[in-house]
Amino acid sequence: MSNSIHIAEQTLLAIRQINRAMDVHSKKLTKAYGLTGPQLIVLKEIERAQGASLSVLSRNISLSLATVSVILDKLEDKKYVERYKGSTDKRTIYVRITDSAREIIDKVPNLLQEDFLIKFEKLKDWEQSLILSSIQRIASMMKVDISEPTSSVYE
Repeated sequence: MSNSIHIAEQTLLAIRQINRAMDVHSKKLTKAYGLTGPQLIVLKEIERAQGASLSVLSRNISLSLATVSVILDKLEDKKYVERYKGSTDKRTIYVRITDSAREIIDKVPNLLQEDFLIKFEKLKDWEQSLILSSIQRIASMMKVDISEPTSSVYE
């Protein structure tokens, strides 16, 4: 086996480990709190952005408008969010979280991404740049456009 194949296999294994960690974390959230990782990301962004429109929310979390809308439908069914029309432009829909959502947000442990960011920010600038460029290169090799919002896989 050539060295490049061995390294490629190790790289793919690392990618699978990342995917698995995200999947396990999301399943734990669902089991403990009845929320998926993406639903919690949406809730936290609504809380952070306070009164953001659907399009701004979608852009801020890099998910398509359709995906965010489906997630919001599920959160609305659980009484965690409320949608309302803008006062100046009735076509614009805004979202706010409810008190019960705030209670959940306060109880839920950090998202996997938040733990990653804490550790990532402790790295030196050159290490951060190296990781970023490597992941961008991997994404391009897998023909993933990371500038486009994610599809409904994350609903």
